[in-house]
Amino acid sequence: MRAITLDEAMTIINGCFGAAKSHKLRPLTAVILDAGGRLKAALKQDGCAILRFEIAYGKAYAALSMGRPSRLVLQKQREKPVFMENLMDLADGPMFLEAGGQLIRDATGEVIGAVGVTGDVGEMDDVCAVAGIHAAGYKTCSDFSDPEVIRAANVKVATPQTSTA
Repeated sequence: MRAITLDEAMTIINGCFGAAKSHKLRPLTAVILDAGGRLKAALKQDGCAILRFEIAYGKAYAALSMGRPSRLVLQKQREKPVFMENLMDLADGPMFLEAGGQLIRDATGEVIGAVGVTGDVGEMDDVCAVAGIHAAGYKTCSDFSDPEVIRAANVKVATPQTSTA
């Protein structure tokens, strides 16, 4: 398993914050977890509310726990609430079920970490998370179209969030 470096994590965070600035969003917090769910890096922009770290961490952890973007974890909770309640009881960490958590994948589809972003509306948090991943030269689940890669890497495909600004 390839590990995400601190420099790569910082590039992702700076990419998230750059996207937030270009879209004139509220202050963001971004958290990067390695593939094992351990904290690699986290930053809060000036003006963030005090629980933003916990929310961003929970979004990234939810994405890693279920192997899909956190907005698809929220969708799963709506479809199978009993399953998700049991899963959350088993989880080693907090899961926050809202858009803004994305898996960080290499070119082959291997998960090397996750990013959680919070501070604005979930859809824009997602846009910033994707922008950060792309800034570091990595891929999201939505970047894969080859059915063989999708199956082999267990990619959960969702329509990518796009900017509304």
